[in-house]
Amino acid sequence: MAVKESLPAPDELSDEQQEAVEHLLYRLADDEFVIAERYTEWQVRSPTLESDLALSNIAQDELGHARLWYDLLEDFGYTESELVWERDPGEWRHSTLVEQPFAEGDWADAIVRSYLYDQAEYIRLEALEESSYPRIRDRVPKIVQEEDYHREHAENWMSRLAEEKQGLERLQEAFDRLFPYALTLFAPTDEEVEDRIDDLGLRTEPLDVMREEWLDVVVPFFQDLGVNVDDAELPEQYDVHHSEFELPEHVGRDQSHTDAWFDLQEEFTHTYRKLDRHEANRIMKDPDEA
Repeated sequence: MAVKESLPAPDELSDEQQEAVEHLLYRLADDEFVIAERYTEWQVRSPTLESDLALSNIAQDELGHARLWYDLLEDFGYTESELVWERDPGEWRHSTLVEQPFAEGDWADAIVRSYLYDQAEYIRLEALEESSYPRIRDRVPKIVQEEDYHREHAENWMSRLAEEKQGLERLQEAFDRLFPYALTLFAPTDEEVEDRIDDLGLRTEPLDVMREEWLDVVVPFFQDLGVNVDDAELPEQYDVHHSEFELPEHVGRDQSHTDAWFDLQEEFTHTYRKLDRHEANRIMKDPDEA
């Protein structure tokens, strides 16, 4: 795909351009924030001290990535409190993969989720490296540096679990449960707006191409481990809007969510609401001030 002409500064965007930028940023930021919240549930519960520290570091990284994307939404007049702590849970646009509760006590669930998500994250970051929106393009290099470690951590643990029969069975159970939700990572927020994102060059690959690339990586990897993927959807069968197969009832991108999300949102905003806050400390230092 040819590189598009760079879009203007945030305050110079047309209404249609701004809407496209916002939809893309909400996809990115909400995914990162919610999966970070889920990862924190494994603190002091991981199978080894090393894995506990690793997943805690990954959660911190993902929270930092969310901060980078939310910061760009603040260019349009939003505050961090409005974006995170005060936004109605029905307005979030993260994939329903990241909001799913973990299977109780099952480390394989956390690892399979991480692998499915981080492979998709790597591919979508590649599609943002030459984004026509400079503010997005400039944030990508820092995030890419950390994603390599995330993928390596998940791959190593999956290979380790697959060495034993019980571990392989747990990988299979996690794959069967999570894979349909993982497909929602590539679902559109709004079909017309997603087309505009591509037309404006905000990303250099459309959703269907990214999904096919993702499937071409993750499906063979699971097969090599011994996980049965016979029911996995194959990339060449489907178009960008997923009209040829059935996604879960709740997709996330279209602001439809499972009950698990509303419980999680209630939990992480509890203190803010309990203290009757109207402003919160920033998640991290403003990246533009670094």
